[in-house]
Amino acid sequence: MNFKRVLPVLALAHLLAAGSFAMAASPSGKASRTSHSTRAHVTRTSLDGPELRSSSALVLDVTHSSVLYSRNPDTPLPIASITKLVTALVVADAGLPLDELLEVTAEDRAHGKGTFSRLAVGTKLTRGELMHLALMSSENRAAHALGREYPGGVDAFVRAMNAKAKALGMTHSKFVDPAGLSSENIASPRDLTRLVRAAAVKVGRQMLEFRNTNALVANPDWDIVVQKTGYISEAGRCLVMQAVIDDRTVVMVLLNSFGKYTRVADARRVRKWMETLPPPANARTSAGPAAPEAIRTRS
Repeated sequence: MNFKRVLPVLALAHLLAAGSFAMAASPSGKASRTSHSTRAHVTRTSLDGPELRSSSALVLDVTHSSVLYSRNPDTPLPIASITKLVTALVVADAGLPLDELLEVTAEDRAHGKGTFSRLAVGTKLTRGELMHLALMSSENRAAHALGREYPGGVDAFVRAMNAKAKALGMTHSKFVDPAGLSSENIASPRDLTRLVRAAAVKVGRQMLEFRNTNALVANPDWDIVVQKTGYISEAGRCLVMQAVIDDRTVVMVLLNSFGKYTRVADARRVRKWMETLPPPANARTSAGPAAPEAIRTRS
């Protein structure tokens, strides 16, 4: 496959380091997992919010600076490939040339369940193309190669990831690898709202896509700004996104969801629930500026 023809260079210069507004912090907790059998019965009444199957969730109305819904918002959990959003921010901060040609090496191979890659050892791609593959197709070797080619190597890159998280106010987060294959890469839903806002990217009028099969970004009824999914067995199915729903810019975090389609169904439940809510007291009279175009990603 000719990746140069399929993938335009990512306009990383437009990564928005969007500052997060003040949110109350609570004491940090240890990463925890809820069994699938227990999660399957966790619901909420319509008075409390949408009936979600994800064990941790947070829905943030950025437009009106309010939390619409939360469940275990400060509990850190494994986040799998959502990690790659931090990887993208660190590469962008470094200002490394996007057109520099990098080679995938044996060091970029990972072993174990969920480590499949279509990038053969010896593949040469630009840093910008590797970034596309890491974000759009959740390519683990691409993400690792970006970390390996960072000044100081992967160890320095991981330190930069944790420094970036700290700078964003992600107080319940820790990262140990650029791809998210380790269950030690953890963050809380509240932390991830800060990450998603910082990673919102405008890439022009053309949607960027690399074999994306996500049911939400493929649906024209959704106005998605940025989205990333993730999965390893320890993390369950995860999804983060920034979207516009009823003229509100909303950040949605869904962690530790069971089943292949539950995270997508939960996102739809959130949207349907939001559409039943009364307008905020400080609602604007107009929709405001158009949202940036979407980055389409998958795990």
